Amino acid sequence: MFFLGIDLGSSSIKLSVFDPEKGTTIGAVSVPDFEMPIIAQQFGWAEQDPESWWQFVKDGIQQLGTKSHIDLKKIAGIGIAYQMHGLVLTDENLNPVRSSIIWCDSRAAIIGDEIYNQIGAENCQKQILGSPGNFTASKLKWVKDNQPEVFAKAKYMMLPGDFIAAKLSKVAQISTSGLSEAALWNFSEGKLATEILSQMGLSSEIVPEIVSNFGIQATIHPEIAQELGLNPDAKISYRAGDQPNNALSLNVLKPGEIATTAGTSAVVYAVSDQDAYDKQNRINTFLHVNNTEAEKCNGVMLCINGSGILYQWLRKIMSVDRTELIAYEKLNAEAAKVDAGSNGLRFYPFGNGVERIFNNKNATSGIQNLNFNIHQPSHLVRAACEGIVFAMNYGFDVMKETGVSGTVVRAGNSNLFLSPVFREIFTNTTQTTLELYNTSGAEGAARGAAFGYGYYNSLDEAFQGLQCLDRIEPNKILTTQYQDLYQEWKNQIKIQ
Repeated sequence: MFFLGIDLGSSSIKLSVFDPEKGTTIGAVSVPDFEMPIIAQQFGWAEQDPESWWQFVKDGIQQLGTKSHIDLKKIAGIGIAYQMHGLVLTDENLNPVRSSIIWCDSRAAIIGDEIYNQIGAENCQKQILGSPGNFTASKLKWVKDNQPEVFAKAKYMMLPGDFIAAKLSKVAQISTSGLSEAALWNFSEGKLATEILSQMGLSSEIVPEIVSNFGIQATIHPEIAQELGLNPDAKISYRAGDQPNNALSLNVLKPGEIATTAGTSAVVYAVSDQDAYDKQNRINTFLHVNNTEAEKCNGVMLCINGSGILYQWLRKIMSVDRTELIAYEKLNAEAAKVDAGSNGLRFYPFGNGVERIFNNKNATSGIQNLNFNIHQPSHLVRAACEGIVFAMNYGFDVMKETGVSGTVVRAGNSNLFLSPVFREIFTNTTQTTLELYNTSGAEGAARGAAFGYGYYNSLDEAFQGLQCLDRIEPNKILTTQYQDLYQEWKNQIKIQ
């Protein structure tokens, strides 16, 4: 009996097959073999084609069978993690009626602000622990207001992972945690935030069946099972947004524990047993995957849009005269050639839409203090790493203001955390101990599927085999140096 984990990102889709008896991943693929394009028809817009996601998921499943030689018939359960806050609208046959408006799209931020002011800050924070901001609910209203002919065709609104689950099962569903990340969960009453929908002029009928994060949610449709070679009795038994799922992958499930990641965006995600919120809406609180009525468990999250996508941009810029893109390992090696501070060069990674830590406003972006006679490409790479971490630390400071903090942070040994330089900057700027684990979002989704299916009796049991690869402590001398660099960097931020 195996379990399949699917991690739908905005750059790629990763799939892993997990053997719960051995406690290890036995096969993994990433599709496609290029970074998925983001459609930007206007400044601040960002969309992707949901049907392309589905095709890539099918390709990945088939590759697991042909290249990894996995017996797909042995897959009993499927877990799905996905890029948060996206909007997928489908007709009654689960066909998209438009492209997905994804997480870094800024067009609906003004709508969220308007609804927040109409309902009132106190009422909004009591109900959804913040503002509708730029989340899925605001994007849904944008389509209703600006594309009424498209909206009229829509039967269901879903998040990206719900769409993949629906294509697998031909059943439209959404999770409680997903509703909270869409700004459609009433925390005070533990139900769908019908008040928010009503204020937006939206009917609750567009919300599909609501399910828990864990449990037998749906069965793979016979036609899909036959097409993909899956067991027709396979169940969808777990779903969650990528950041709650990243925390799950790292066994970050208890209050006070903190997870981080630096993929396309950079995120710090702390678990709390309180309905914590920031009155300025610079950070956000969502239901964590293991939240229950009996035991409250929330995820308090800060997000920096321009993280890995900045590194991708640098990779492309530095590869213009090459027949193929240089490896990320080469970028990491270049950063290591330069001392802390990048010889005065400063990078502000705010070029991927409005930033939540600035209350959905644009902030200084780009490069400062560039000197053509001094700075080399290695300085640029190092400054980018420092800028990303400094932006994360800015959000970390906001989290501390709400009473959420910690001294140990867990991360997967992937993306920017593969870079020793990035890890050094992170531990000494945030003044935390960094624990690295050899896991992934796809493996976490597979473990979640095994628990949701009932293979494991508890989440503690599901993560018994997870081991820490490395533990990196702050250095007193470097901590002082990075604090000075951070303050200097922070003082130059301008909000637009």
